[in-house]
Amino acid sequence: MADVPSSSNGHRSRLRQRLFEGGGKALLDHELVEYLLALAVPRRDTKTQAKELIARFGGIGPLLSACPVALRREGLSEGMIGALKIAEASALRMLETRIEGRPILSSWDALGDYLQAAMAHSPIEEVRILFLNARNMLLANESMWRGSVDEAPVHVREVIGRAIQLGATAIIIVHNHPSGDPSPSSQDIRMTKELIEAGRHMRVTVHDHVIVGLRGRSSMKAMGLI
Repeated sequence: MADVPSSSNGHRSRLRQRLFEGGGKALLDHELVEYLLALAVPRRDTKTQAKELIARFGGIGPLLSACPVALRREGLSEGMIGALKIAEASALRMLETRIEGRPILSSWDALGDYLQAAMAHSPIEEVRILFLNARNMLLANESMWRGSVDEAPVHVREVIGRAIQLGATAIIIVHNHPSGDPSPSSQDIRMTKELIEAGRHMRVTVHDHVIVGLRGRSSMKAMGLI
């Protein structure tokens, strides 16, 4: 690797100063990524690579959410991948702290922000279940399966069985639409109704089914579907 010229060192120092003085909003998306990559390869100019990565993945969100395999295909080193993934993990951890130790239903906006950041950029459909106790406190936040919801009967048994195992009295279903459109599909609605019916017999309440996408998020309860 070639040494970074003094002009690049000066540029990086200016980025750092802007970050210190103005916070994250003081830097453009490609500048944030540039700085992250530079942490792994401090003796290389990473500005062009940062711009190319954001263009390739379609934004900083999809880039940070990309799996290590996809990032390796772009020629990133393990250190670079680690820098990007630690940034993603730190952002999600900060959002998680806003819902930990609080009743979920009274922290709805904070929950939505966390789910949007955690799932909206994923290229693969994922279904998460939030398991709650009688005070609506979060017992567990678990990814139950990835892929479509077509095998609803199988998934319903898995979810209700896990709820009983955890001693949960209520659940919130969450999944993402990689298409970006958070509107519920017919399969989403059917699976939700089957979960509600199965939960009723086992005293497990389905509070909501939230769908997230790049265009926003939807609540089946707010839509009158639950």
